[in-house]
Amino acid sequence: MIEGQLFQILGNFGFPITIAIYLLMRFEGKIDSLRSSIDVLSNDLTKVNHERSKK
Repeated sequence: MIEGQLFQILGNFGFPITIAIYLLMRFEGKIDSLRSSIDVLSNDLTKVNHERSKK
């Protein structure tokens, strides 16, 4: 009886968990790319502000 309930729970929640893990792994690369783009933009803005403060 308990084994049947376990398989039912895995059947109900296994698919959504699998999709969530897949999406997190897929978005990880995009998040890393966005983070590096934000770092570059931040550095460029810092340089521009530093140059403006010299004037």
